[in-house]
Amino acid sequence: MSFAAAARAAVDAMMGFYDRPSGLWEPDRPWWQSGNALQALLDYMVRSGDTDHLWVLDHTVEIQRRAYMGGEFRSDSTDDTAWWALACVRAYDLTGHGRYLELARTGTRWIGGYWDDTCGGGVWWDVPQRTYKNAISNELYLKLLAALHNRTPGDTADLGRALETWRWFRASGMLNDAGLVNDGLTQDGRCVNNGGETWTYNQGVILGALVELHRATGDDELLDVARRIATATTTSARLSPGGILTEPCEDADAGDDAPSFKGIFVRNLDELDRVLPGRPYRAYLLRQAESALAFARDDRDRYGLRWAGPFDRADPARQASAVDLLTAVL
Repeated sequence: MSFAAAARAAVDAMMGFYDRPSGLWEPDRPWWQSGNALQALLDYMVRSGDTDHLWVLDHTVEIQRRAYMGGEFRSDSTDDTAWWALACVRAYDLTGHGRYLELARTGTRWIGGYWDDTCGGGVWWDVPQRTYKNAISNELYLKLLAALHNRTPGDTADLGRALETWRWFRASGMLNDAGLVNDGLTQDGRCVNNGGETWTYNQGVILGALVELHRATGDDELLDVARRIATATTTSARLSPGGILTEPCEDADAGDDAPSFKGIFVRNLDELDRVLPGRPYRAYLLRQAESALAFARDDRDRYGLRWAGPFDRADPARQASAVDLLTAVL
């Protein structure tokens, strides 16, 4: 099967989880994952030109923008809002309709309202408790700010905030000596790297964020940092044993969230790979896709958690990650 055919089949299988009345990929799953599934679907449409499922965009957005906390994708954690805002950025890229960019901008401004001087800066993850400053919320905020700048002629404000966010993130200590990003900062007032898990999505989103910031500034050092993180991840005995991307929890209970993480990583790795001379991560991405096709797929084109196999079970998070992967190699 070609990668193009495999990607289309994976998208069709992912749509098998879509619940039209609720506008979600299974209503009982974490809300942010439907934003991420929408992003995977939009990325596929942008890359392939196949828009058979374009109807899903407005249907999902119009329902979910009113779902929580007064609307406009607000939630009790800033990263949940950010996943939906990034999907709206991609919707703008696909359609050119400014209303999607305005939704992304509204979400980004709301996230920015949770930036303060604790730990020297950064946005809080949890709302309204403000107990944890972590990697993912700040990586997503950085990517959104840079993406909005790149799509807004004459902007200086978003670029200024993006540069401030990157300076803070780089100085925060979350990027460790091994070139990997730990989960967040300690909550004991010291604000140092908490040694939390190096989840693959934490390694991924920062790559896409730095690509967007490089596009805005032309600063090649940003791509150098991204390459160090990408290489550390793709050569890690823990995260890429035997050359196959592996979430640290795959031998235990992966829970509801972690099955989304690898797809997020490869999506962002692909964004980096496409701006680098010689496509240095292309062979790695192809290896993941070949392994998933051969060992992680069932006879209904559904994909399991482990891309090295065997297939375990199907759900929207596992499937969206497969769509991310197969889109990355188109």
